[in-house]
Amino acid sequence: MSREFPDTATEPGLESPFSAAEAETRRETIAMVRNALDNRRAMLAFQPVVQARMPKRAAFYEGFMRLLDANGRVIPAADFMAAIETHELGRRLDCLALELGLAQLAREPGLRLSVNMSARSIGYPGWLTALQRGLRGDPSIGERLILEITESSAMLMPDLVSVFMLDMQERGICFALDDFGSGYTAFRYLKEFYFDIVKIDGQFIQEIHSNPDNQILAQALVSIARHFDMFTVAENVETAEDARYLVDIGVDCLQGYYFGAPSATPPWRLPLERKSAG
Repeated sequence: MSREFPDTATEPGLESPFSAAEAETRRETIAMVRNALDNRRAMLAFQPVVQARMPKRAAFYEGFMRLLDANGRVIPAADFMAAIETHELGRRLDCLALELGLAQLAREPGLRLSVNMSARSIGYPGWLTALQRGLRGDPSIGERLILEITESSAMLMPDLVSVFMLDMQERGICFALDDFGSGYTAFRYLKEFYFDIVKIDGQFIQEIHSNPDNQILAQALVSIARHFDMFTVAENVETAEDARYLVDIGVDCLQGYYFGAPSATPPWRLPLERKSAG
């Protein structure tokens, strides 16, 4: 008679090896992020968002948060964002990103900069304090700050987001809806949110010049944005062919590696050069 061994994936009170390893990885990730934040080992990497018909001119720059380990190596956001999104560390990350962005705006009077945030941070006292402090230091900063909120984040608490946006827009702050079209937004909310900018999700942009499905979807998203008087930004633009197609369908701004990768060296201190004249 064969012996039966307990199935650790289903046995009550027991944890499978895979689940245990996953939980340990999450704990290590959270500890790594906490250590980086405690020691302010962080920086912004800047990527230009260019005007579609004048691509050598940046409309604004997006600041991507980068955390560093104890040896100064960049920790990829993909390695930790999922683990901390609903954790207080996610709010602390938003605070530090905002502080770094506001510091750049204070240093560069002609700069327009977007910073990512989660809707969860709207009610976080430290984040609001950082924002208020930055706006008090220089009234023009509000007019040059763009706050980017993802579709998924905005849908968590649409009423809170819309009230917060109206309040901040009175102070000149612009709002961008990130990952537009990725599947979360109920379009009925668009007229209530009053986003100034929508950033079309990169999955609809890649190889758009030769992909009929992406062409139809992108054209529809541009049409919706135009109806609500919102500027459009196409994300993940990587080729001249895609850039030309997006210009032809009326996208306002373009962002992607074709125009510049995120850089720790502020690009506005260097001439904006395209990879190709195409």
